[in-house]
Amino acid sequence: MKRSFLLIGFLSCLSQSLHAQLRAGASAVDITPVEFPLNMPGGFSANMATQAHDSLYSRALVFSGGSTAFAMVVVDNLGAGPDVLQEAKAAASEKTGIPESRMLVSSTHTHTGPPLHGRDPGSPAAAYRKRFVEGVAQSIVQAHSALAPAAVGAAAHALPDEVFNRRWYLKPGQMPLNPFGRMDRVKMNPGNSPAVLERPAGPTDPDITVLSVQDAKRKPMGLFANYSLHYVGGSPGAQISADYFGEFARVMPSRLRAGPEFVAMMSNGTSGDINNIPFGTVRPPREPFEQIRIVAQKAADTAWTALQKIEKHRADVALGMLEREVTLKFRRPSEGEVSEARAVLEVKDKDAVAKLPSLAQNYARSTVAAAERAEDSLVVKLQALRIGDLAVCGIPFEAFVEIGLELKKRSPFPKTMVVGLANGRHGYLPTHEQHQLGGYETWIGTNVVQEDASVIIVGQLLEMLQELSQQ
Repeated sequence: MKRSFLLIGFLSCLSQSLHAQLRAGASAVDITPVEFPLNMPGGFSANMATQAHDSLYSRALVFSGGSTAFAMVVVDNLGAGPDVLQEAKAAASEKTGIPESRMLVSSTHTHTGPPLHGRDPGSPAAAYRKRFVEGVAQSIVQAHSALAPAAVGAAAHALPDEVFNRRWYLKPGQMPLNPFGRMDRVKMNPGNSPAVLERPAGPTDPDITVLSVQDAKRKPMGLFANYSLHYVGGSPGAQISADYFGEFARVMPSRLRAGPEFVAMMSNGTSGDINNIPFGTVRPPREPFEQIRIVAQKAADTAWTALQKIEKHRADVALGMLEREVTLKFRRPSEGEVSEARAVLEVKDKDAVAKLPSLAQNYARSTVAAAERAEDSLVVKLQALRIGDLAVCGIPFEAFVEIGLELKKRSPFPKTMVVGLANGRHGYLPTHEQHQLGGYETWIGTNVVQEDASVIIVGQLLEMLQELSQQ
């Protein structure tokens, strides 16, 4: 009998050693541009910012337990390329010892934030790239320096009334020609006319999922939230803004009566086909930034409600993180599509150009560029991490909501969040089924990888989640 008790005691100690005392640190670093004008395009036209309405930040959480340490970072940015993020990760890794492969850095995709990719020496964009890289690295370094005993908990609560699928079936005879002169089956942002609208082409994910971090005294240390809402918009013109992501981070401390050391962040989920426009109805007019405030406040309330569901924050949680590189084929237009595109580009007469379908010449250029691309494939990084019973997936695309819903449904973990625009920005990622319906997000140039890429990515991430669940 004594030997049995000794064996049980030994196994208990072994289990506790496998789940070493969790430590965590949080940090927020201002990365607001200081040189203007700066382009913040969300489409084909330049959108020059001349000042900042509110600050942009790089917000980081670092977790450590036993031999495992990793960082989760959210940056207020339209989308950063892998080269830029890798530069920031390398700088942070050198100072913290955390491997670059154990850093998840995602962009919020605010459309009033500058993109970052490539280099343009001597321009405001080049100066901002330097500030961005240094700021992201600094946020990780500071969070790592702040590591202290911590406990975590995770939960979700729904906020369904601020997410809307933006792809719609239209009534017969209402579908316009797409830029290629063909008829899609669905349209993005179809307007509000009942005479035009039929039904949404897909679902929404209403959940706000939260990861809560407390210090040893059970005081709020950090909060990592996730919502599948593209962005809100409606901020003052020609001004940089973090959109509702930044306003959520500003409001959330008051919900928890947290101190100045508390860092809240809202990551973008799988929102490639989701926005904040209630098609079929018309909202009252809003003043600039008002709708951002409304959504952020409701999101903060929902996050607070989710936090009330956490029965206990735990310090003895398993940590794990995996990264895989996956090769996807670039889409190639057919010879016929290239010939049609070249013919569209040869149209020079102003009246003749006006008779072309909307954006015809823009997408003709995208078609030709896709045909002339030297590379045949694109290597993307997928990440999966575990914090106790919560799993987090990172996808470097504007992924459709169906992808996040499938991963959540099939995940071996009780709770799963899926972060979009993580470790890069490679355009839209529709499902294979949505590709068959057409629409903006599926057009060549907007979507650049093979049509079954979502199937490959979901399969890879499910394998990674399964491996983490067995650790």
